Amino acid sequence: MQRILIWDIPTRLFHWTLAVSFAVAWLTSESDEWLGVHVFFGYLMLGMVAFRVLWGLVGTHYARFSSFWFGPNDALTYLRQVMKGHAARHIGHNPTGSAAIYLLLLLTVAVGLTGFFTLGTEEQQGAAAGWLSIAQGRTFKKLHEAFAIGMLLLVIGHIAGVVIESVLHKENLARSMVTGTKLAPNGAVSVKPRTLIAVLMLILVGSFGVWWFSYALHAPIEKQFGRPSGSISRASVPFVGTKLPDNAQWREECGSCHIPFYPALLPVRSWARTLAEQDKHFGTDLGLDAGTSVAILAFLTANAAERHLTEAGLKIDRSLAPNAAPLRITETPYWIKKHREIPNATWLAPKVKSKTNCDACHLDAMQGTYEDAAMRLPKP
Repeated sequence: MQRILIWDIPTRLFHWTLAVSFAVAWLTSESDEWLGVHVFFGYLMLGMVAFRVLWGLVGTHYARFSSFWFGPNDALTYLRQVMKGHAARHIGHNPTGSAAIYLLLLLTVAVGLTGFFTLGTEEQQGAAAGWLSIAQGRTFKKLHEAFAIGMLLLVIGHIAGVVIESVLHKENLARSMVTGTKLAPNGAVSVKPRTLIAVLMLILVGSFGVWWFSYALHAPIEKQFGRPSGSISRASVPFVGTKLPDNAQWREECGSCHIPFYPALLPVRSWARTLAEQDKHFGTDLGLDAGTSVAILAFLTANAAERHLTEAGLKIDRSLAPNAAPLRITETPYWIKKHREIPNATWLAPKVKSKTNCDACHLDAMQGTYEDAAMRLPKP
């Protein structure tokens, strides 16, 4: 037996880069503040898969697909042998491990592509912005989450397999993926490090990282709305909201007493009720003439929650009972759900004072988009 190089540097770099990328992407998946980091590592995972497919065709001996191309029966047979404690040792990938690798590559692509379309639909950002409706984006988000969970389970299974194999064959497989070396019989193929390829990989990854974060952190989001820029510089991509239809008459009349609440925040039946009861509009009389009422109602109807122009509009519409026609946005189930964890001290903050003061927390309230990336909670 002799210790030889089995895993070249590019293969090891791929392995650990993919592992770290998935871990960071998973940990930042629920935070809008770290959306830019999440997206970066998602793209990086797709890039790593592209490299691995290429390296599986032209790489060194043990990295090539031809060296670990086993069928499903081979994988199951090997798994049964492992469970019985007498599986044969493989210098490269074993049959069960090879199946996990192929599944991991497929799941990474599935997670990456569904994330790409989720970003373009729900967040209205990235290259896919505007390609599909927000309602279709909900489907992609559910698939994205399902594939990510499947990938997590596969990773856990992979780690368990590494531990079991290490114990069974009395060798540290995790260390082998760090050093690249393993004990092998005399005459076994020893590969070359391929250092230059690894250096090129690092240069490409580093260049992409510099470009991405110079884009994602080019300026605090507040500057995009003409607000005073605070000390917060979030790691999210710049806010890119869809430009919504506007109406000067609506903005002037409805904005004379409070911010003009965009039509997407309530259904058509609510807006119709508002104008039908305008003489008792929360203790005041709107006093709109017939022509103005008709014009404003037409704009409200064309852009109401049912039209699903925004993510908030879609979710408000789906949270309401079919015949519900609330006059207050704060009475909709979705609004209540989204704001229930906000502490009372925030509502009492000088910049807020009222639950109708959407502009205090949503930088894009005047635009009506209410995107997650444009939300700021003022300090109490």
